[in-house]
Amino acid sequence: MDALSAHTILQQLATNISRVMQGQSGATRKLLAALASGGHVLLEDFPGTGKTTLAKALARSVDARFKRVQFTPDLLPSDILGVSIFSQRDQHFHFHEGPIFTNILLADEINRASPRTQSALLEAMGERQVSVDGERRDLAEVFFVIATQNPVEFRGTYPLPEAQMDRFAMQFTLGYVPPDDEVTVLTAQATGHPLESLTSCATLQDILMVKRAAQGIRFSAELKRYVVDLVSATRTANGVQLGASPRASLALMKGAQALALFDGQDFVTPEQIQELAVPVIAHRLVMQPQARFSGLTASGVVADIVKQLKVPA
Repeated sequence: MDALSAHTILQQLATNISRVMQGQSGATRKLLAALASGGHVLLEDFPGTGKTTLAKALARSVDARFKRVQFTPDLLPSDILGVSIFSQRDQHFHFHEGPIFTNILLADEINRASPRTQSALLEAMGERQVSVDGERRDLAEVFFVIATQNPVEFRGTYPLPEAQMDRFAMQFTLGYVPPDDEVTVLTAQATGHPLESLTSCATLQDILMVKRAAQGIRFSAELKRYVVDLVSATRTANGVQLGASPRASLALMKGAQALALFDGQDFVTPEQIQELAVPVIAHRLVMQPQARFSGLTASGVVADIVKQLKVPA
């Protein structure tokens, strides 16, 4: 597939999702960039802003397997990965696949599950495989995790560890839509939900071809250095206890390539890197306690680095 065809597919997906998600073109843009780059997404926002709806709209737009797991404190790793059950008929254990064996997985309210259960996703998200009963089982070639969490609830929640956060290519919020768009939402859902009538406009094969096309987008040596300098600056920034790893550099490069494809370009520009810098890097930083108390945020640190770092000519 050429870049033009891949761009067309991404635009069709964005248009399809916009029928359900009013005023969320920016979030849709980043979500599709993550999908095309092979990364995973963490949506953190207040209840009722449409996090789950956005994930469902993408799943409905792609003719693929979709599973949703509602994370709760009593959820076990086997509830996600699967379990071997002994059969009296043939006196053998048979593995029954869990919901992780899918193409698009919605991990709803992921921070409500225990760290033990959260860790069940680490291998799957990092290596597209799981190890159960000492045996490696490969996941689908298209495997995309969309996780959600609410930033204001702390009772009965377990903060995601740094290793888990680092597995997400991007973290971003949806935010509240403008009043005019909210009126449109009320009108659209007066007699039913538009999600119910949404149909697919892309296949799994289309997504695979889009991913390959994104890898072919030109990324100059100067911009690669720019990406590395952005990420490296977080390791010495004031108030940062732990900076971003090389995995952040890779995610930023691949995300920018996918965003360029979404924009119909065959090369990456500094603006696309800057647009994704905060969503890709900020959630990977560990801030010093005194910095948090003084109001310094990871997003603010990355935004300042983007402003101060010289852009390649």
